[in-house]
Amino acid sequence: MKTTTIYDVAREAGVSIATVSNAINGKGKVSNKKRDEILEVMKRLQYQPSVIASALMGKKTYTIGLLIPDVSNPFFSEIARTVEDLAHSEGYSVIVCSTDNKDERVEKYIRLLEQKNVDGILIGTGVGNADILALHVEKSFPIVMIARETADIAVHRVLNDDFKGGAIAAEHLLEKGHRKMAVLSEDFNVSSSFERVRGFRFGLFEAGISLDPKNIFACESNIKDGKRVASEILRGVERPTALFCCNDLLAIGALQAAKEEGLSVPEQLSIIGFDDTILSTVTNPTLTTIAQPMNQMVKMAFDLLIGSLDHTDDIKQRIVLQPELVIRESTGNSPIK
Repeated sequence: MKTTTIYDVAREAGVSIATVSNAINGKGKVSNKKRDEILEVMKRLQYQPSVIASALMGKKTYTIGLLIPDVSNPFFSEIARTVEDLAHSEGYSVIVCSTDNKDERVEKYIRLLEQKNVDGILIGTGVGNADILALHVEKSFPIVMIARETADIAVHRVLNDDFKGGAIAAEHLLEKGHRKMAVLSEDFNVSSSFERVRGFRFGLFEAGISLDPKNIFACESNIKDGKRVASEILRGVERPTALFCCNDLLAIGALQAAKEEGLSVPEQLSIIGFDDTILSTVTNPTLTTIAQPMNQMVKMAFDLLIGSLDHTDDIKQRIVLQPELVIRESTGNSPIK
């Protein structure tokens, strides 16, 4: 089936190609009557203006990019879905890219999105090398970071207060009488994990407790590796009474490890996660976790990005939202009195 072109519309409407273009873009001296006639012809011929052609002419393509670490992580899949819903309501499409928090993939996807002429990019993934973003920022390309940030890069950022979230987790476990604790974290190049661990250590420090760095374990951000590392911890000589996990996937892996080691949660081991994903409500026992205000965070970041498409802001905003403790079944009193 032959694709309808702007030439077909012009011929059918009895006008020039320039007049059709002006009618589409609301420019030039085209009467309302003539514009309505042209739009009716477009509808009848099922003509859709070319997004690629619009990009080549420097116009909006009404497409944005979204970089996240892993779409299979429920927290980031919820972010992706919320971004898509917001984009749809504003007439935009979204290209979602999973980076695994690897700089080479971030660089590759940003280059790809630039080739696709996206109007702007939401970045919800760790970026260790700030130079990857610096060139695009210098060109005033619209970028907004969500749930992550990269030092020394002047872009809008909407974040959860991860430091406070870590401190809240420490306070909760201390209230339950725990003194022997360990931490399961993502790669420390990820700003959110670094801040969560820093906040957790600060919360313990304020209570006069020092967390030995050897009790902080880095692992891949998935259930399988969380289980592997937790198993090693629980088989150790100095078994902790509580684990703070820097996301819910690691906490679920820890729950599985505890079960295999024959430990009862929370009677013998307390486990607390971070993110408050849907999975935290269906585990057995259900997972105590630190909730991020995900919907609010995404809405603010999206609005900042769309606003940046129409004008360049000299002052970039850094918005920090507050986390909350959600107490469920996986934390209890320390077995050590």
